[in-house]
This record gives sequence, C-alpha cells and structure tokens, in this order.
Amino acid sequence: MKNKKRFILPVFVIAIIIAGFYNYPKLNIISGYAAKNMASSVFIAHHSEDYVNANDNDVPLIKLAASQVDNLKKQATSTVFGLMKRTAVYREGLGSVLINGDYDPTDAHLKPNRAVRENKLDFPFGDGEAKDTVFSNIDYTQMQHALDQAFADPDSQKTRTVLVIYKDRIVAEKYIEGFSKETPILGWSMSKSILATLFGILEYRQKIKIDGPAPVPSWQNDDRKKITLNDLLRMQSGLAWDEDYTSISDVTQMLFLDTDMSKVQENKKALAMPGKIWNYSSGTTNLLSGILRRQFKSYQDYLDFPYNALIDKIGMHSMLLETDLAGNFVGSSYGWADTRDWAKFGLLYLHKGNWQGEQLFDPQWVDYVTKPTAHSNGGYGAHFWLNYHGKFPDAPKDMFSANGYEGQYVFIIPSMDLVIVRTGLAEAPDFDANGFLKEVLLAIK
Repeated sequence: MKNKKRFILPVFVIAIIIAGFYNYPKLNIISGYAAKNMASSVFIAHHSEDYVNANDNDVPLIKLAASQVDNLKKQATSTVFGLMKRTAVYREGLGSVLINGDYDPTDAHLKPNRAVRENKLDFPFGDGEAKDTVFSNIDYTQMQHALDQAFADPDSQKTRTVLVIYKDRIVAEKYIEGFSKETPILGWSMSKSILATLFGILEYRQKIKIDGPAPVPSWQNDDRKKITLNDLLRMQSGLAWDEDYTSISDVTQMLFLDTDMSKVQENKKALAMPGKIWNYSSGTTNLLSGILRRQFKSYQDYLDFPYNALIDKIGMHSMLLETDLAGNFVGSSYGWADTRDWAKFGLLYLHKGNWQGEQLFDPQWVDYVTKPTAHSNGGYGAHFWLNYHGKFPDAPKDMFSANGYEGQYVFIIPSMDLVIVRTGLAEAPDFDANGFLKEVLLAIK
C-alpha cells in the first residue's frame, strides 16, 4: 500500500506540473479577468468582495483566482496560485481598468461631464416613480407566472433582474435579493449597441457618412482602405479576428492584456474583401471607438459625447462606459447601467430615435440597424441582433435586441410596443430565453 502511494504521489505532481505548463500563459488572462471584474463589481455595482467571488467570478478557470480588494486605493488585485499578479484600479467617471507597471495613480485624468439627474418626471422620461397603469389586455397572473418562471431555478438560470415595459409603462418588474432598480448591471456586449448608436447620432448631425471609407490612416496604402463604416458596424470587414473566450484568443488578449483596445482589430490583416464574410468581433467595436475619438478636437469632447448626445439625454444617469488604459471607451464590453436605464435605451429604439419630441437619430437608422447583414443568416444587423429567421421562434420576427455575455438582453418588439430586459449570469441552455419570451408574450392579448 505504501509503495502504491509512493507511485501515485509523483504521478499526481507530474500531472499538475504538465497542466500548469500548458495553462501558464492563460493565468495572466484569468487573473486579469478576476481583478477587473472584482474592481468594477465592487466600486461600480457596490457588491461585496465575497459576493463577487461567489457569483460573478465563480466561473470555470476564473474561480481559480484569489482576489483582494483595497478600498482605500479603490483597486482589486488577483493571482492564480500566487502567480501572475494583476491589479485593476477604479477611476471616478471612467470605471475600472487593468494597470501595468507604467501606471501612476497620482496622475490626474479627465472624466466626462455629466448632466444633473432629473427626478421630477415619471419613468421612463425621468427618474420618478412609474405611473401605476393597468391594461385590460394584459393577463397579470400570467405575467407574474412568466417572471416567477424566469427566477424559478436560481442555481441554474441565475436570473438577476427582469423588466417588462408595454406602451411606455412598466407592467412587470422583479429583482433577486441584493439587487434593486438602482443596481448597475454590466451589459457586456449590449454595450456594442450603445457604441453603434453614437454613429447614428453623428450621421444624423451630418458629421460622418456610414457608407464612406472608415477613416483609419494605417489602412490607406493597402486593400483595407476599401472597408467602410458600414462594414465595421455590420461585422463584415473581412479582417481576421478570433472571438473565442475559452482560450488565449484575440478577444481575451484584447480585454485583459492590451492597453489600447482600439488598435487590436486595426492591425489585423484582411482575410476577405469587405462584405464577403461575417465575423462577430469585439475588436471591431473597439476600433469604432477609436474612430469615434478621432471625430473630436479634444479628448474631453470625446469623453462627453456619449453622455450629452445619448446617455444623459434619455435619462440613463446610472450608465457608465469604462475606458481602457489609453482612454478609449471599451464599447465592446464595459457598459454599466441599472435595469430601468437599459430599458430606456430599448424605448429610444422603439420610438425610432425620438425622445420627448427630440429626434436623436434619423428614424431610418432603426431600419438600417435591423436590416439583416449578408452571411449572418439573418441573425445580425448593425451591432444589433435580429429575429429575422426566427432564432426565438415564439417571438415576433420584427424583434431585435442588444445581447450580452451570460444572458444580458434588451429585447425590442415594435409590433407589440414592448421592451423586455433580462439580466443574469447564465444563458442557453441554462436560461431558456425563448421560453421566457413565450411566457411573457402569452400575457399580452
């Protein structure tokens, strides 16, 4: 028996060494994810360190990281078995960012100028309480059943919040313990739709042309100069990109290793002519963020634009767009807002860009973003997801949505005058979005 144990122990140690050798390069990304997520969740969403470890960072591989929060310095530090130490620092107005050895916490930084929160008007046009409206064509018992079903299995479905808005009125709303209508939610890739909308606003103001060449100086001496803003918004640029979150890929290196995320996609080679292939790319969105930055004379103007042209304009005062270490908005992934504010964004599109009589973008912009992109099988428009070919078979085909990792959704259904928001920590197969939509829609006659 002793000889058997002597044999098993060295084999076990060797196995650990081999596993460590092959996974060592991933540790930098694992600890980076853990530190960034911890810092943002603690200092933006105001969750406790223990809560984040038990929930947001309780995912495969990431759970290997040990994190520590310094409330005085407003930072989080993570390691994996004591290796690959990474630190993320929270900056007021800019969110959290992974730092490197060159970072000086004493350096002053600009931050966006925000509008004063307006509480006088009722939701959705202000932050006052929503009017208590009862619709005769809504089965409220069925609606409550739909919400209860969405929260029925917290260990699997992991739903955090649900909000249903019909004809501009809240008809259903539910939160898990520890969350409320004021709790900021990380939208992940729902942030892409926010970033794209800024280009719709610029086009409406005649500052850019969506069909014009993408203004990227480094592309002007090769075939990439043929890529248009439309190609980028539709993810059909033809540029190389690997959107794989399970390995060391373009997207994981960009989010957790690169300091200037706007440059990563820019430096990729072309695999095909624009419009010939569709390839979902977070790098493309951050490239667009860099292009957006170059439209303004000053960095302060760039920081202010999303807020004064869109976010604060429609009362999304809880929203925060985080920036990378180079100062670019990480439009691909890092937008935070409470559930009601995410719903306001959906309502803006439901009303074709009109907010209380003010037109923020051309009504035809909605037609543009919901037109299926070639080679996407009818599933993608311009930084919005579509139901054109019935991905959600129990929902109307005119439904479109902003979608994010782990099941963040803003569903917009024009034919039913409906916006539905669901946030959580799970998506298919653990959370059945189609089944959820089916149950909600059954309540509206």
